[in-house]
Amino acid sequence: MQAVILAAGMGKRLKDLTKDNTKCMVKVNGVTLIDRMLHQLDERYLSRIVIVVGYEGQKLIDYIATLDIKTPITYVNNPIYDKTNNIYSLALAKEYLKEDDTLLFESDIIFEDSVISELLDDPRETLALVDKYESWMDGTCVKLSPEDDIEAFVPGKNFKFNEINEYYKTVNIYKFSRHFSETHYVPFLDAYSKALGNNEYYEQVLRVITMLDDPEIKAKRLSGQLWYEIDDVQDLDIATSMFAPSVEEKLALMQQRYGGYWRYPQVLDFCYLVNPYFPPQKLIDEIKASFEKLLTQYPSGMKVNSLLAAKNFALHPENIVVGNGAAELIKSLMNSLDGKCGFIRPTFEEYPNRYTEENSVVYVPDNENYSYTANDIMSYFGDKDIETLIVINPDNPSGNYIPKSGLLELIDWADKKGIKIIIDESFTDFSDELNNTLLDTEILEANPHLFVVKSISKSYGVPGIRLGVLASGDTDRIAKMKKDVAIWNINSFGEFYLQIEEKYESQYRQALVKFRKERARFVEALSAINGLRVIPSQANFLMVELTGITAKELTQKLLADYSLLIKDLSSKLKGKEFIRLAVRNTEDNDKLVRAISEILR
Repeated sequence: MQAVILAAGMGKRLKDLTKDNTKCMVKVNGVTLIDRMLHQLDERYLSRIVIVVGYEGQKLIDYIATLDIKTPITYVNNPIYDKTNNIYSLALAKEYLKEDDTLLFESDIIFEDSVISELLDDPRETLALVDKYESWMDGTCVKLSPEDDIEAFVPGKNFKFNEINEYYKTVNIYKFSRHFSETHYVPFLDAYSKALGNNEYYEQVLRVITMLDDPEIKAKRLSGQLWYEIDDVQDLDIATSMFAPSVEEKLALMQQRYGGYWRYPQVLDFCYLVNPYFPPQKLIDEIKASFEKLLTQYPSGMKVNSLLAAKNFALHPENIVVGNGAAELIKSLMNSLDGKCGFIRPTFEEYPNRYTEENSVVYVPDNENYSYTANDIMSYFGDKDIETLIVINPDNPSGNYIPKSGLLELIDWADKKGIKIIIDESFTDFSDELNNTLLDTEILEANPHLFVVKSISKSYGVPGIRLGVLASGDTDRIAKMKKDVAIWNINSFGEFYLQIEEKYESQYRQALVKFRKERARFVEALSAINGLRVIPSQANFLMVELTGITAKELTQKLLADYSLLIKDLSSKLKGKEFIRLAVRNTEDNDKLVRAISEILR
């Protein structure tokens, strides 16, 4: 068995990183792609490694000479790399293909060792390595039969997004038997090149071969093994975290991204908080039906979007401002405050992070659940001379909840004390108490010192749209905030969502009923695991205390062994071992329960 590596390309999309180096000399975590790949192959006792070079070819050859690779290496030069595609590079190595069984690689791929094992351990002689299509993938896809026959190659120009459930992505790693190369691939490679020229891709030859009665080549499906193709700096950034040398570094790099985890194969996110049962498919389909218009046309300005938000929450437009997520509104509101501000911790850090530490007065509940009531708040802050009070209800991460009656007492107390009160009810819809919102015209107009914040992203399960609202009876401050944020601060998708959401209100209520039932079941399942103490929560997440294992250890084990991402609260609760778990649907929650049970048994 030999290996052939195609490394002639220029890698233009990596820009400055390949200005003076070939693509495979780009580093991931301090190690070049070619260094990693060659050492992986060196452990397989191959007869030789054939590398087709072109752009900066001599520099690559000189570099490889420093790597102490024991397997014999043969170089093939592509002198017209800038005028040809990889079909020509492979054609230059065709005689080598006919001399031995071959592992074929493109040089811009990073993968774990088990990927090669998948090919070598499979008794079938000629295989195309494929993986189930995911939205981060780009390039040629295939359709497969149940018997792993490649029924169709789907190049980018023929890609149909309504068929993605049927697609597998070619990994650009192959195993060719010597017989396959002699009787199938090389003859067709010659014919295809003569007919269509050298500015093509070698996979197109495989597409022709699969049309034969006996193509010999089968697909080999990956089952969770990690790989990534690096075409640009974004790919490089993802690969850096995916293939970090330790799970600790991987976790840190992922957490620094603050989302975008859909680009990570197989990772299930229990860190970020959404509604697992909303929006319904019909609402999604309605947005899809207007996708082209929403993508290509400008959204309305603040006046129209305030009208839409007011319609949804039965408020007056002058009492509400719409934000690009609640975070935009929190920033605008907190920047407008002065004087001392009261916070309850642990909490959602976006609020205290937007205020000066010297003007922050912090209340930390003195009990194991970090629970508190409206009376506790009034008792603590009664003599603190604060000008503003922040209350997250339910609080994050504790899930502590103050009933509406208690909030109304707190609002009245704040009025008498001359204190502005900001109540964030982003998670309140998940509580067992119904009709508990403070987004009520009568309440707001009677209490102009009250500001109510709500994240639509969290409650309605649409974080990608980035929507939030802030409402108050203080119309002057609302008007100032509307001028503070950009006139087009939300996009057309967010505007359209506000336009149609009200039609799905009954489904939203049904989703909340389903959610509350699943939360109770999830709590029961977690509570049955030795080493966990689940804190009572009225939100779409649970704070859990650990005994016998640290939060850091559990977080890292879940990511490394199960591709499950949870929130480690060590930084928020110094000296305490707490984690936060999002409540997802039953299937996902059961995966987490099983994983934690296995780790702690």
